[in-house]
Amino acid sequence: MLNFKKEQQTIDIGRIKIGGQIGKYPTVLIGSIFYEGDKIVSDENKGIFDKKKAEELIFLQKELSDKSGNPCMLDVVGTSEAAFRKYIDFVANLTSDPFLLNATSAELRIKLIKYIKEIGLTDRIIYNSINYTFLEEEVNAIKKYNIKSALIQSLNPTNSRIIGMLKLLKGKDDKEGLVEKSLRAGLKNILLFTNVFEIPTIGLASRGIYRLKEEFGLPTGTAPVGVIGKWCIKNNVFKGNFKSACESAGVALAQAMGADYIIYGALKKAEHIFPSAAIIDAMISLNSRITFGLRTIEKNHPINKLYFPLT
Repeated sequence: MLNFKKEQQTIDIGRIKIGGQIGKYPTVLIGSIFYEGDKIVSDENKGIFDKKKAEELIFLQKELSDKSGNPCMLDVVGTSEAAFRKYIDFVANLTSDPFLLNATSAELRIKLIKYIKEIGLTDRIIYNSINYTFLEEEVNAIKKYNIKSALIQSLNPTNSRIIGMLKLLKGKDDKEGLVEKSLRAGLKNILLFTNVFEIPTIGLASRGIYRLKEEFGLPTGTAPVGVIGKWCIKNNVFKGNFKSACESAGVALAQAMGADYIIYGALKKAEHIFPSAAIIDAMISLNSRITFGLRTIEKNHPINKLYFPLT
């Protein structure tokens, strides 16, 4: 397993630590809600949804987080300002966990962070996302509304390989990279993200996690689960409930390459994602201690919570 030569940054968002050397902190698991096709949403424009079911799903993730030792966040998705305001109010009143503000356009994101500033939630949200289309209007809005945290996608449409990711994030010659541009916007907490398109690209995204952490020392993660689930539904190659096993395998690969966080998709998947992630975290943590002398001091780390304390 791996260790990084580059000093690794650890950031705090809503009392949750993300980053550091592999094995030091447990993987943060992020479940999605109100996404396109979410059955609990009956009107995505007006933001009408089954509040009881939404509450059950959010509490399910929290319960599994408490049991496993893996911190959790929410990925709140929406397509309209009216709906998003309802989602934000609901989530903010139900849980103290941080959440990603996953809006579909820069225009909508700017409107929402203005609202976030008005209701005093700037410490708890993560702007999702900054990408190759990052506008100067977004830079100014992030600074104006004092947004502290954001996720930066490393997708480079002209070169999807790791060298393309690095070029986009670092910039070249007189062209400003997304990391520098984000710092200019006043962001304090930056999460890097490697994109997944099809199942084979999970390997590239996982390798990208290692390379980006080695280059920038910033917390980095990915979202390997969704494409696996879609493939399993379309291609019933194996018998039995193989979908959960395949999804857990994708998460494990990303963790082994240093992922600090995983966006795993629909909250209902928490039932198999949290146990598998906790087991992998325990394996990685013990190896990091024995091989690299890295002590896991978090009492709620899966290896301490589920197996035995490291003293």
